[in-house]
Amino acid sequence: MTDTLASLFAPHPGDAPAIGAPNRGWMTRAGLRAQTRVVRDALHGAGIGRGDRVAIVLPNGPEMASAFVCVAQVAVTAPLNPAYKREEFDFYLTDLKAKAIILPDGHQGPALDAALAHGLIVLRLAFDPDSPAGTFTLQTDANGGGADTPAPGPDDVALILHTSGTTSRPKIVPLLQSNIAASARHIGASLALTPADRCLNVMPLFHIHGLVAAVSSSLAAGGSVWCAPGFDALKFFGWMEAATPTWYTAVPTMHQTLLTRAARNADTIAKVPLRFLRSSSASLPPQVMLELAATFGAPVIEGYGMTEAAHQMASNPLPPRSQKPGSVGIAAGPDVRIAHEVEDILIDGVGEIVICGPNVTPGYEGNPEANAKSFFMAGGQRWFRTGDQGSFDADGYLSLTGRLKEIINRGGEKVSPLEVDAVLMDHPAVQQVVTFAMPHGKLGEEVAAAVVLRDGMAAGEAEIRAFCETRLASYKVPRRVVILEEIPKGATGKLQRIGLAEKLGLV
Repeated sequence: MTDTLASLFAPHPGDAPAIGAPNRGWMTRAGLRAQTRVVRDALHGAGIGRGDRVAIVLPNGPEMASAFVCVAQVAVTAPLNPAYKREEFDFYLTDLKAKAIILPDGHQGPALDAALAHGLIVLRLAFDPDSPAGTFTLQTDANGGGADTPAPGPDDVALILHTSGTTSRPKIVPLLQSNIAASARHIGASLALTPADRCLNVMPLFHIHGLVAAVSSSLAAGGSVWCAPGFDALKFFGWMEAATPTWYTAVPTMHQTLLTRAARNADTIAKVPLRFLRSSSASLPPQVMLELAATFGAPVIEGYGMTEAAHQMASNPLPPRSQKPGSVGIAAGPDVRIAHEVEDILIDGVGEIVICGPNVTPGYEGNPEANAKSFFMAGGQRWFRTGDQGSFDADGYLSLTGRLKEIINRGGEKVSPLEVDAVLMDHPAVQQVVTFAMPHGKLGEEVAAAVVLRDGMAAGEAEIRAFCETRLASYKVPRRVVILEEIPKGATGKLQRIGLAEKLGLV
């Protein structure tokens, strides 16, 4: 089935809840359809239509969710992190070739300055807090004319995002209507979502995880999504009581933070039983998966996703099938295989994970060199190289060794940061860890680790290194263990290995 977002969201009863938020009434399906018409008329009136790129710079919450859903049924969405500096907005708005930008009513700041400097149409979003969640108006001084008004088709771009660009210039990832729709259906199928399901979203909505796993998959299944204003461990369990979700999805660092507060919120966990918890966007330590399952009394479904796949590629299955700690599960949508890391052939064993399917981007925009490196033909299919190393077990479960560019090369001996993470997480005093490469004059790279200790527990660098020496070959033992109160994270809450040595002053 080849879908658009409009066809994906259409066939559900008008009185069913769609989008909720703290202290707001529910937007129904009928309300969401009406909001889409409001957005369509406002965009067309401003001369914006199919194929035009609209940057969306809004805080997390129901208006951001509905703006994405509605704009994507009319034009091309390009959500951006509201925390960007002026120089970042200058880069992204230019690189995206954005025609317009949606900003909160009354917003004054670097996003507006950059938009005005680049001649974008500025649309102001306003809402009444007494109105249903996600209801808003758009106002602009722009005069219309020239908009391509037909609704986007399956092969039209729905969403444009950038890769993280940790080590190089960020690449533009265009995702088609059919890519987003396919991924939303894949997620819904792997999680067995129904209209009775409700997701509590704490993920940033400028990121593929929140946009597709939380919002799009919920709405596609006829379910609802309750949009928090961001992740806040102090408010999370109160939100659970208000939202009564059946599931939530988050990155591992968020889950780990919630575990530190779970004991004092046991009543809420018992009162609002979850059908499952989902984790994605970074590897979930096996110990954390087991602790989450025991704490919430629900299965933990680790998913494996990336922007170029419109998020999901693999997922641990629901019971009665096993959720394997340390594995990202079975293929859940696209075909998933292992390829040789240099040659364009499919292999068995350990190698680079590659995917092929209806959710995969057609290619990076304006970057033939990256496309030549990332895509290849084999077996009559076009495969995308994920940049991750891994292998399948006998049951078809996929385990990751790590990002190829993050694997530590210590004098020719390769070290998987995930393997070292797993050992360090077994230390009783360690709450959180990230293993990373530290430059070394003779070996090229040396193994280092940053850890956060559990509340009320103590451990020194020598003790932690000694613990590792009993579990790891000597060349894998971290030569430096930095004990921190908090490990630096990226904008989406993920721990970032590349560049951490510089951030921590180890270079």
